Amino acid sequence: MRPFLRSLFPALRDAAKSSIQKINRLRAEYDPLPDAELRSICAKTSELETVLAITAVMAKRVLGLDMFDVQLRGALALASGRIAEMQTGEGKTLAAVPAVVWYAKKGRGVHVMTVNDYLARRDSLWMGVIYQRLGFSVGCIQQGMTPEERKAAYACDITYATANEVGFDYLRDQLALQPSEQVHRPFSSAVIDEADSILIDEARIPLVIAGGEFEEEILAIRADRLVRQLHPGLHYQAEQHFRNATLTDEGIRRVEAAFGCGNLFAEENLQILTAVQDAAHAHMLLHRDVDYIVKNGAIESVDEFKGRVAQDRRWPAGLHTAVEAKEGVAMKTQGRILGSITLQNLIALYPHVCGMTGTAATQADEFLKIYDLDVEVIQPNRPVIRIDHPDSVYRTRRDKEEALLAEIRTVHATGRPVLVGTASVGESERLSLLLGDVPHQVLNAKHEEREAVLIAGAGERGAVTISTNMAGRGTDIRLGEGVAAIGGLHIVGTNRHEARRVDFQLRGRAGRQGDPGSSRFIVSLEDDIMVRYAEDIDWHQYTPESVQRIVEGKNLEIRLFLQKYEGTLEGQRKILHGYRQEVLTGDSPEFERTVALRVVDDLWSEHLATVTELRNGVHWVSWTGRDPLHAFLLRIDGMFRELMEILPEEIQTRIEEARDKGIDPAQRGATWTYLTTDNPFGKLSNRILKGLTTLLYGKK
Repeated sequence: MRPFLRSLFPALRDAAKSSIQKINRLRAEYDPLPDAELRSICAKTSELETVLAITAVMAKRVLGLDMFDVQLRGALALASGRIAEMQTGEGKTLAAVPAVVWYAKKGRGVHVMTVNDYLARRDSLWMGVIYQRLGFSVGCIQQGMTPEERKAAYACDITYATANEVGFDYLRDQLALQPSEQVHRPFSSAVIDEADSILIDEARIPLVIAGGEFEEEILAIRADRLVRQLHPGLHYQAEQHFRNATLTDEGIRRVEAAFGCGNLFAEENLQILTAVQDAAHAHMLLHRDVDYIVKNGAIESVDEFKGRVAQDRRWPAGLHTAVEAKEGVAMKTQGRILGSITLQNLIALYPHVCGMTGTAATQADEFLKIYDLDVEVIQPNRPVIRIDHPDSVYRTRRDKEEALLAEIRTVHATGRPVLVGTASVGESERLSLLLGDVPHQVLNAKHEEREAVLIAGAGERGAVTISTNMAGRGTDIRLGEGVAAIGGLHIVGTNRHEARRVDFQLRGRAGRQGDPGSSRFIVSLEDDIMVRYAEDIDWHQYTPESVQRIVEGKNLEIRLFLQKYEGTLEGQRKILHGYRQEVLTGDSPEFERTVALRVVDDLWSEHLATVTELRNGVHWVSWTGRDPLHAFLLRIDGMFRELMEILPEEIQTRIEEARDKGIDPAQRGATWTYLTTDNPFGKLSNRILKGLTTLLYGKK
């Protein structure tokens, strides 16, 4: 929160209280009025409290639910353009509805973004009747929809969709050869559910649209075979904690000899260098059942924050192909990248943004610095009576495991249900083996199809559920009969995550809406987070949150730094696609316009490919003492200037060629979309390249 707002907090709190009192007075006044009169008042008013009161009255008529004051407080925060933190079970979905109505009144459309298709469909149907009875049209975007169906949904006053689907449609619009092919209208307002997930965890995940062919398999296989022959210490150094692998001088000579390429770091060898780096990363730093699973003969990456398979997500460039080569599975065609945008840059296209989540306060600085959004913490309707025990800290992982098993068995013996949150698929399965004497269920990325059944029984008497982060967000675990009387659900965390809010999400599964419950994290000094940041920790003043605050601060610093790598490219994308949109909507003959659009798309795709190769190799520049950021930005700036200079000439040349050869420029091959990882440097929190770490913190 901004310092001046923090100083005004009492006044803001009093203002919110006054607004809620006014809303409740208006609710009583409007309650007897017929629907038609409510619609009329809503359409004419410009007062926020009036809109919220009318929506609350209509919600009661449609759903039979009286909105609590905390829900109205959440709606006020959203309508004021803030992030509302509301606890599990407080009714965030309904709290958003009055704010959505407020934004819909602008007449330019509002997108309500959810984290999956199921929630988009559910919420659009569940809340849609309220909107419709107030005179607003409601649409919903789902995977598999036709362009015509998507265009109709985006034309509605209110559109529910995942952030990914909105982004993919935006990318497709950027490749349209006719104005009628574009499904979006100009962006106006976005209301974001699970805002910390979309705006932070997934913010830098690029959405990609690709097409054509891109032959990378043969080079990937050669690199894979070579890397299998390399030896640690002699040919490479692997830093597991920073998740970085670098070739030694001997390793460099081995690669140069194997490929007969001369200087490995010469510009003409960028593809070879990248392929070898990808193969090394795949073998040394990406681990099966931690970073990915092999399922049905395919590589499926695991979302570190959710513990789920990340649908339609691939690692960038050739890294996914390198993992496929490592595991010996069929290689999927990645194709040529035609366009890309991160969720962070997509959200920046909206003039009005707000969001809600159960965990936002710990990332308030990040919401402010990156999105200029303040966080408002909404107190729960019923006090939280969950008991959060202090961490139990052990010296070794073995000691920790023994304590974990004892904790689970002790609580299980009382009849209370236990939910155990683990950090990976592998850890969940290892703990399951060790706990063989206690009946239990395992929920991880390999068993997603059983999720609903397992969650439904996780609050029953005597239940023990071992889960990855799948059970840590968005799951509503209801207590079985008599469970509240014996203490409710007990949460056991086996690791502290780098972000406190991930732990808070796990804890939040217990103690919902005033239920009893408890939680405890059992950790060791040999856990990854402890080892990785040991030199930054004063162990005499150790607390789990002190470690996490250090990590969160560093991660924010690094994220802000890495933004600069893509900031220039995003600026270039806006310039080029502004030019493209002018061509698309211009009055040039049909044929010339289509050729010009194809030229823009082809040159941009080539530019992206070169940028990717440069970015994947730019960290080597830091070894020579140069600033990798400066070197990278200088180079791509020159490349873009050259692109814009040759564009008119290239368009004219292609027009003449197309006419001479009778080519139909409107015939484009198939395109497809997918997600890639957050950035080419790997996981932001622990895969920062040595060169960047040295530049930021002066460490060798």
